[in-house]
Amino acid sequence: METKNFKISNTESQVNWIGKKVTGQHNGTINIEEGFFTFSNDELTGGNITIDTTSIVILDVTDPATNQQFAGHLASDDFFSTDKFQTATLDIKAVSKQSSSDYFIEGNLTIKAITHPIGFNLEVKKNENDLKASGKIIIDRTKYDMKFRSGNFFTNLGDTLIYNEFELDVNLTAKIA
Repeated sequence: METKNFKISNTESQVNWIGKKVTGQHNGTINIEEGFFTFSNDELTGGNITIDTTSIVILDVTDPATNQQFAGHLASDDFFSTDKFQTATLDIKAVSKQSSSDYFIEGNLTIKAITHPIGFNLEVKKNENDLKASGKIIIDRTKYDMKFRSGNFFTNLGDTLIYNEFELDVNLTAKIA
């Protein structure tokens, strides 16, 4: 059995986030610190990705003062607590091949030192030396102690309610290690 690791190129990879609320949504980017995918006999079998939570950027708020205030709020204990937790990790535990390039990934997602299982679809296109992987991950923020303006924990929020789930759209490039 031949095992190969593909190291994720953080400069060539992109993670976009979308957070939704009653009155609209916000979006931005977050950086990958490091990561890899493991293949055995040319099949994806595992991997690990570390996200730099201090790198959150908000793209849709153009006023500098408002953007800075919002970024500070996302870094606060209401959300990612980046002073205490600079990274979040995804550890791939199981992979089910759906088609020649589509996989269902099961793993453990850790944010703010809280770990929960997560599952999502990932499209992987690879050759001998590099690969591209893309998918959408839906995360329930309340599982990771991010309860700010959640309808599960607060009442009478009206149009200030923030939906519990946020999306990560990932487009990763990795090269043979």
